[in-house]
Parts: sequence; C-alpha cells; structure tokens
Amino acid sequence: MFAGGLLVCLLTVLQLGSRAQYAPDEVTHLPGMMFKPNYRQWSGYLQARPGTFLHYWFVTSQRDPVKDPVVLWLNGGPGCSSLDGFLSENGPFHVNDDGATLYENTFSWNKIANMLYLESPAGVGYSYSDDQKYATDDDQVADDNYKALQSFFVKFPNFTHNEFFIFGESYGGIYAPTLSLRVATGAARINFKGFAVGNGLSSFALNDQTLIYFGYYHGLFGEDLWRDLNINCCEKGSCNFHNSTSEACQDLVNAAFAIVYESGLNEYALYLDCEGQERSHRGYERTMSHLFKNYKKPPHIHKVMSPSMSLAAVPPCINSTAQMNWLNRGDVRKALHIPDILPPWDICSDTVGEQYTTLYQTVKEVYLKVLSLGLRALVYNGDTDMACNFLGDQWFVEDLGLKATTKYQRWIHEDQVAGFYQQFGNITFLTVKGAGHMVPQWAPGPAFHMFQSFITNDFY
Repeated sequence: MFAGGLLVCLLTVLQLGSRAQYAPDEVTHLPGMMFKPNYRQWSGYLQARPGTFLHYWFVTSQRDPVKDPVVLWLNGGPGCSSLDGFLSENGPFHVNDDGATLYENTFSWNKIANMLYLESPAGVGYSYSDDQKYATDDDQVADDNYKALQSFFVKFPNFTHNEFFIFGESYGGIYAPTLSLRVATGAARINFKGFAVGNGLSSFALNDQTLIYFGYYHGLFGEDLWRDLNINCCEKGSCNFHNSTSEACQDLVNAAFAIVYESGLNEYALYLDCEGQERSHRGYERTMSHLFKNYKKPPHIHKVMSPSMSLAAVPPCINSTAQMNWLNRGDVRKALHIPDILPPWDICSDTVGEQYTTLYQTVKEVYLKVLSLGLRALVYNGDTDMACNFLGDQWFVEDLGLKATTKYQRWIHEDQVAGFYQQFGNITFLTVKGAGHMVPQWAPGPAFHMFQSFITNDFY
C-alpha cells in the first residue's frame, strides 16, 4: 500500500517535472476574459538563432490534448502577425469592439487541435532580435521558423509524438511549404503529416495573370477594357498579363489593377463593404508592393481613396483597432510575458516588410519535393478574394502536373454547398464559397469543417 502510494507520488513528480520546463510561460489569467477556458495556454519566446526570439502563443486542444495534433499557424505579409489569425480568425477567443473584453469563438480550431501561433519573422508583433536588424528573406525565415519549432518541442516535449501540421495564409503560401520541406527533411523528431495554405501566394506570375480574368468575369472591367486587354496582351490565343513588354498592355493591366485596388472595393472580400479610417496602413502598402513587380506603376491605394472609402488597417477595409488596443494594454502584455522594453504591437511591420527579400517567384518545386515524400497538402481559397485569388492557386495546383484522383466536385456543410474541391493524389485544391482572404474569419463554420476534414484525412 505504501509502496504503491510512493510510486504514484513519484509519477506525479515526474509529470510535474516535465511540465516545469515551460511553466514560466503559462498564461494563468487574461484581462477581459469573463469565461473560464477549458484549455491551457502559454505565451513566451522561442529562440530562432542567437539573439533572435520569436513570440509564440500556444493553446491546447479542448478535446484531447494528449492525442490531438499540434497545428502551427502562420499569417503572411511578409511582416504581418499571426496573432491576427488568433484574435480574428481561428483562435479560441476574439476581442470585442470595446478593445477590453473577450468572447469565445464557437468555431475555434483548438476544439480539435493544439494550436501554436508564431509571430514571424523577428520584428513582427512582439518578436524581436537583440541587434534590431530585421532584413531577411524567404530561406532565412524558413530556417528561423524551423529552429523555433525545435525550441518549441524542447519546451513542450510531451507533444513530440502528436501529429504535426503547418497552416499558412497569404504570404504564408511561401512560408508554409518552405518550412515544411525543412521539417520533412530535417533531423528534428517531429511527427509531421502535412501542410495547408489558405489564399496563398504560390506563384507571382499566376497570381497576376489570373487576377485579370477574375476581375473581368466578376463584372469589374466592362467590355471596352477587356477587348483592349485582349488586343494588346494576347497573341494566338495566349495572353500575358504578368510581364508583357508591350507598353500598351502594361498601361491596360495597370488600369485593370487600379479598378481592383484603387476604386474603393474591398480587395480581400469583393462582396463585403470597405471599412476603415483616413489612410491605408504603410505595412499593407509595403505588402502590396511585393505583388505586380513587373509593372512600372504598382497600385498606390492611399492616393486615390476618398475619406469615405479609405483603407486604414491590414488587411485593408477591415477594422483591427480592437485587437490592437487590447494587445497593447500593459496588463495584457504582462499576462503574455512580453518584455517592457519592446515597442507597441502592430498588426504588420513596415520595418520588416520594406527590408524583406523574396527569393521564390513560385514554390512549385518546393511543393513537388514535399509531396514526393508522401506528405499531404491542402490549398484552399475563399473565392471572393482578389489579393490572392482562387484561380491563381487552382492553376498553380493543376500546373504541378499531378494526376487528378477525383473529379472537381462540390462539398457540403450543414446541407448547403460550401465550395468545390479536387484531389490530385496527396494534394487537395478547395474553394470556400463566398469567403474572402481570411477564410476562418468570414466562413468560420465551413472553415472548421474543412480543417477537421484535412487533419483527419477524411474529405467530404
């Protein structure tokens, strides 16, 4: 009896000891939280390299943390914070409009998964480097994120055997596959199963090319502009809207882009109204400068917007004031273990964006390498987004040259058509009907359905 009791005590001590490695990061209370969460959460720092520290926020699954997968979430930019994904998209709670109180998210992805949100690269959000030098590129970000992941599993060794997935959004279309390749081929013990990209930038050329078709077939251009685009940018049935050397074609493409980006439309959700204040966020303008690089006159949103149609936040037309106000409260920063010396949190970093070097014009070869290892991939798009439109990602997946293993077909959520999908072996392309750039924010029910289907490998 005594020996048995001693054994139980010893096991308890060992379990506590394993948890003590990350106990200092545990979040025990949050200002504005009026409900009792049925999950645990941690916020702190993961070392990417000497002097470089990435802020993470980790919440355990509400179902079975021991058995449920670990999912890394990365927002894009480059230079935008993954806490936007937490507090506006798929996290367990969001911030009320008062900027002071929190409400539970019915469709939180941590209902069925342990969710890890990483602010990357250094200089974004509450991530930092001691030398404050924030110039970086695609490969450096992938390397830093991989090392941060290793740091995470050192802090949380209990989760090394859980299945692991990576999700990226927007410029995460480059972050997610490049990191996936490192995880899949690296020496770290990670039970990696696959990655997903939502409204991702997968190919600059295809994103540019397809936006013209998207705009025309959504009634934005009219017949005169469409006819002139075809006359000046197309030859023998093939059109080049991406990098034509014809000055007339370039001018016409810029006219089309101006309608999409400068006329007051919500380019991240075509059918939603444009909200905002007096000006666009510099971080967003910097983000947009990474697109359409082959044209002499990239869109300058803020110059032509009227005050009633302005873009104040990132993404544009979206009001992110509440989450910004909440995250910058002193008591919130303290609860999240943020050092006092760090500057205020912002949704995107112009400092990071303006010094960022894009190395991959397309991630086609990266996808093919990861898929050849037997890992699963999902490319999903809200079909009303114009920043990273669904057609560009559909063409990207089809261009991988893999054999289709299903027909292009609908999928159903709550007895309604939620979108369409097609599988090509271990990669799936999927649309979410009526959703914009941030699918979990604008279609939370279908997004959760999609998420569950992918991580359980049980499609529709």
